[in-house]
Amino acid sequence: MSGGATTTDAWDFELELRSDPAGAEARTAVLDKPGFGQAFTDHMVVASWSADRGWHDQKVTAFAPLKVSPAAAVLHYAQEIFEGLKAYRHEDGSVWAFRPERNAARFTRSAQRLALPPVPEQDFIGALRALVTVDEVWVPPTGTGETSLYLRPYMIATEAALSVRPANEVLFGVIASPAGAYFETGPKPVSIWLTTSSIRATPGGTGAAKCGGNYAASLAAMAEAVANGCDQVAFVDAVEHRWLEEIGSMNLFFVQADGTVVTPELSGSILAGVTRSSVLDLARDLGHQVEERRVSADEWRDGVRSGKITEVFASGTAAVITPIGRVAWADGDLVIGDHTVDHGVGPVTATLRKTLLDLQYGRVPDTHGWLTRLA
Repeated sequence: MSGGATTTDAWDFELELRSDPAGAEARTAVLDKPGFGQAFTDHMVVASWSADRGWHDQKVTAFAPLKVSPAAAVLHYAQEIFEGLKAYRHEDGSVWAFRPERNAARFTRSAQRLALPPVPEQDFIGALRALVTVDEVWVPPTGTGETSLYLRPYMIATEAALSVRPANEVLFGVIASPAGAYFETGPKPVSIWLTTSSIRATPGGTGAAKCGGNYAASLAAMAEAVANGCDQVAFVDAVEHRWLEEIGSMNLFFVQADGTVVTPELSGSILAGVTRSSVLDLARDLGHQVEERRVSADEWRDGVRSGKITEVFASGTAAVITPIGRVAWADGDLVIGDHTVDHGVGPVTATLRKTLLDLQYGRVPDTHGWLTRLA
């Protein structure tokens, strides 16, 4: 154990293995139908930080409720961040993460924006490896569809103080949850509610950070989408209320009739998705022209009407690539693409999705060097 480790020391995790891990029968029941974020592995990673000691007490310990003061800063001032990525079982039994260094870099950027201490990249990835090594039996086997072990690193301000200032005590942790295919019977187009009244993020705000407040700010609009018969909500910018930003927790893409793949540029209020970046690179590999630029809500609607936009999809860790088959707004709606062919999933969307999944599960060579072995 690295009891007094600072941010310059490599973390060494103490192991506190639980005496009552889940039995094979209980674990198998979860792995057969894992869902998403519903069941958790036997252990978790925790590490503490204080202004006077830096990072210390790094350990892999039993998954259990956290003990925090009712006065903890996270409960009152939302000083917290998180990440999301997956561990994939390959055919030879090994377990790999997809571009975890990107998650580590974004975690650092989020920490800086929320006035939290950074976690060095090597230790961020080391924490993932430490947990997966101990709980490897929870990684779903190959041949079970799009299953994986979802990893959730997070950081919260734990100092018991009601002063409005950066906390002097912080907890970093990683938990893991077996995850099933987002679409049990294959990807299906979702419907999107386009809101111009609810705003997710503002210039200079926390939109580019992965923090809980951004997701809390999206929930009322999500409820509005559901009330209007849609699955998710698309947001526009806070200044002109016309430039498209994100769909809930996913990035947006448009495929034009000439094969060009277009996505809203990172404006400072859009999360830089790891899957987003990967999709852009893979689209280039497949010969598509790629554009990162401002896209208006009117361009979306007019492009679908004219046939210039032939496919729309969203990307994110959970659903990988999600086809979008309909967009609705206060006084109209449009169907996107041909729903009579391949269940409404366009050819570019389908090819990109398969290419990405084949890479993540090790079915094709990793020519980009995006995979990191965890176990």
